[in-house]
Amino acid sequence: MARVASGFESSPSGPADHHLSLPLDHHDKKNPFNLHDDDERECRTGNVWTATAHVITAVIGSGVLSLAWSIAQLGWIAGPPILLAFAFVTYYTSILLADCYRAPDPTTGSRNYTYMDAVRAYLGGKRTTTWICGFVQYVNLIGTAIGYTITASISMVAIKRSNCFHVEGNDAPCHVSNNLYMALFGAFQLFLSMIPNFQRLWWLSIVAAIMSFAYSSIGLALSVGKTIERRVVSGTAFGYVASSSIEKTWLVFQALGNIAFAYSFSMILIEIQDTLRAPPTENKTMKKASLRGIIVTTSYYMSVGCVGYAALGNQAPGDLLTGFGFHNPYWLIDIGNICIAVHLIGAYQVFCQPLFAFVEAWAVQKWPKSDLINHEYKIFLPFSKPFKINLFNVLWRATFVVFTTIVAMLLPFFNDIVGLLGALAFWPLTVYYPISMHIAQHHLKKWTGKWIALQGLNVGCFLVSFAAGLGSIAGIVGDLKKYAPFKMD
Repeated sequence: MARVASGFESSPSGPADHHLSLPLDHHDKKNPFNLHDDDERECRTGNVWTATAHVITAVIGSGVLSLAWSIAQLGWIAGPPILLAFAFVTYYTSILLADCYRAPDPTTGSRNYTYMDAVRAYLGGKRTTTWICGFVQYVNLIGTAIGYTITASISMVAIKRSNCFHVEGNDAPCHVSNNLYMALFGAFQLFLSMIPNFQRLWWLSIVAAIMSFAYSSIGLALSVGKTIERRVVSGTAFGYVASSSIEKTWLVFQALGNIAFAYSFSMILIEIQDTLRAPPTENKTMKKASLRGIIVTTSYYMSVGCVGYAALGNQAPGDLLTGFGFHNPYWLIDIGNICIAVHLIGAYQVFCQPLFAFVEAWAVQKWPKSDLINHEYKIFLPFSKPFKINLFNVLWRATFVVFTTIVAMLLPFFNDIVGLLGALAFWPLTVYYPISMHIAQHHLKKWTGKWIALQGLNVGCFLVSFAAGLGSIAGIVGDLKKYAPFKMD
């Protein structure tokens, strides 16, 4: 299929399309004609700032606004320390994972383009281990995409309801359906999903990161204002007093799941690292980006979570802005919810681009001679460079967006399922695999001091993830009792 209608021109894509046939060396700033890296792929252009933006976009989801509720379940004694503990574990294991981008040497070895590639390189003797890693990673990415569709629609509905409350009073029913707003969100994603790869996504991550700071700051400002107005710090040492010890246990477990999911970005760390230029070496840049990202996000988590709890106490809602812990000033709440929706538009792409790339690379490998999969078409637009599209990529990405939108409409409580997926993914992707690959990389012997410490961290995080998973299951069971498809809020 060499030519199509006027205005389009086809060209081969797939692996061969990612580089010229020129035998060029590693990217060198002094050589403007050096267009490719040491693996003959298009030169990476990412730096510590773009990587930090990706990390912040991935970590600071709308979940930051649920942290006041999480701390309300844990109380002042346990809540803040647990937040800090998750931050430390996430940062430490991200350092270990950053060294796995290349193998066998972390600075000069062959590149691993995805998390699965890294697991295969270091733990390749166990094929099942690699496939379990891929299954957990990509199922979690799909779940996150569905959850973000729901959460963004909730924020858009909250704007409508906020204005309704302002006009008709805080006790007015103000029922609004989420479905229209889910469809709107899906329409945006249909357009943005045509961004070809993660490296071209840097500008969207920066916008999304700015939005996350904006709505987090609004939540913080509203909490500070309410605390000053009341002139008292709310909350108790042990948090919300449940009707029974069993209920309290489930709520604590759910809070752990929320916090674990709030810190999850390891599943796309390798993919972020694959956007970085060198020198300096990619692992050094990624470690700096991880440190900056975790410091920024933890500062926001601590301030928004703790101040939100201080303002609203044990009755803190699941979301400071959409849960209507605050009703006024309504225009500021509206701005906050707009920022949440814009942020999630970008975050959706940050999490979906690795999945898009995985399926497209698999298709190229499976059908190397297919014109549908291995040809790109140039669309000549006036006053701009030709725009390249691949029909398979367009069809697959559009199908995925439509699928996630429909599932979100059918299961409006899917956030609880995403919480379960997050709880299940935290231990293997954030802890187990980075630790196992580090042990293999450095040939650590069993029962040495460091090996024991790493395995202790491994077991401890497994127990936390297991407990969080149980709490999420309890939440899902409760949702199913009142579930109705396309229910009005």
